[in-house]
Amino acid sequence: MQISVHSIQFKADIKLINFIESRLEKLELFHDKLLDAIVYLKVERNNERGNKMVEIKLNMPGKDLFAKRQAISFEEATDQVVEALRRQIKKTKEKRALV
Repeated sequence: MQISVHSIQFKADIKLINFIESRLEKLELFHDKLLDAIVYLKVERNNERGNKMVEIKLNMPGKDLFAKRQAISFEEATDQVVEALRRQIKKTKEKRALV
């Protein structure tokens, strides 16, 4: 799966990028035909706690999945988004199995 990470108005650390890539690669256990993922990292209102936002668009044959979460850290938000995408993948596979 091809993964591209875009950080908006800041430079993302290589450790953060590697963390995001490792979490997204785990989604391949649930669906083997994931095409690519586009990740956007944003910092909302710099003076607030819980201001890190992660948005991920996941492309798979026949469907695009999207999730975004806001948390105290990018790692926490990434974990939440990946979990949301995992549930979406599972739901999509269940619907296709019924057809």
